[in-house]
This record gives sequence, structure tokens and C-alpha cells, in this order.
Amino acid sequence: EGILPANIYGKDIKSLAVQLKDKEFETVFKEAGETGLVDIAVNGEVKPVLIHNVQIEPLSNQYLHADFYQVNLKEKIKAMVPVVAVGEAKAVIDKVGIVLQPLSEIEVEALPEDLPEKIEVNVEKLAALDEQITVSGLKAPEEVEILTDPAQVVVKIAALVSKEAEELAAQEAAAAEAAKAEAAPAEGVTPAEGAAPPAEGEVKPETKAAPSEKPAATETPKEEKPQ
Repeated sequence: EGILPANIYGKDIKSLAVQLKDKEFETVFKEAGETGLVDIAVNGEVKPVLIHNVQIEPLSNQYLHADFYQVNLKEKIKAMVPVVAVGEAKAVIDKVGIVLQPLSEIEVEALPEDLPEKIEVNVEKLAALDEQITVSGLKAPEEVEILTDPAQVVVKIAALVSKEAEELAAQEAAAAEAAKAEAAPAEGVTPAEGAAPPAEGEVKPETKAAPSEKPAATETPKEEKPQ
């Protein structure tokens, strides 16, 4: 198993570098996320922490580093909590529109042990275009205060774009580009007025107009013989 370097820090706490098995961390992180309280033991001392700033190698998805924020269980903290849409909107069932979710997480404040894993928003009653649910419509536990702007839109119903309409728009755009390419003359070729365009695959060389007047002949001086 690999070793994951990590760092424990917190309010009025000296930063401490630690190491742990990456497989064990992966299991805990999948369950707790960044809002679940985790107990980490260091030299026999158990510290309540939240997992923050997880760094992952994008190609191998291997964990590279993590931070653990040590909390005081008696002090409220701020955290970002995911918002999850549940249910199927009536607008989707009736093929009126689709559900968009501009806001995927909100900021909350609570005691560490009261932080919710997620906040759900039920979209079943959304039936018409432009209907929406804002942050003010979210329901959080009483011990949790939502700090995000109440006017921010969490989910809304947007117009339904059919697959046929998308394909037609793509075909029209391709046809317009092709027509534009055919109409444009080849670079460096200037067709003469009234002349037929060059055949396909043939490049007609540029012609230059003959000068209107020939240059005057240069008279060669005669060689004089001595008398």
C-alpha cells in the first residue's frame, strides 16, 4: 500500500505533518467527504478533524496529499455542503423542459457534529418554464444556518431542445460554411473579368497585364576611329 502525506492544522493549533495509508484514507474519504467529522489518532491522541484540500493526480486518480482541519467540538464552523436535487420534475415528465442546477453547494455554519452531509432539494413540483427554487427555499436542520445569498438560484426549468432541432441547426451551419468556402477565391488567384473559374483541383496562375508602352530603345554610342 502507498503512503499519503497529510497535514493537521486548525485554530490555535500548531501544524503537524503526518502520514497514513492511502487505501485507508480513500475508504474514509468516500464515506465522510469534506463535511463528515473524522477521528484521527496521532501518537495515541484522538483528534476530531474535517478533510480539506484533497489533491488527486488527474491521470491515475491517485491521492497525493490531504489536509485535516482540527475542530473544537464546542465552536461553530463554516463549511461548504453539497446540494442534491431529488425527485423528477413535472416539467420533465410532461416534456416541457429540463432541470438545470446552477448551484451545486452552499455555505453553512454549525457545530462540527451538526454539519449535514448534504442538503436535498425536491424538484417534483417544478412544472413550467422558468420555475425555480432559490436558496431561500432550501430546508436545513434547525441547528444549521445557511450563509449563502437567499436569492441565488439552486435549480430551474429551462427550455427543452429536441435532438432533431440540434441536428438541423448543425446541418444548416455546415451548409453555410461550405457555401462560404466555395464562394471565396483561391489565395493568390485573381480571375480576369468574364473569365470562367478554374476547374476543380486546378490552380489558375495569376496573369499580369502587359505594359502599355514599350520602354525606349537605348542608343549605343558609335565608336569613333582616330584620323
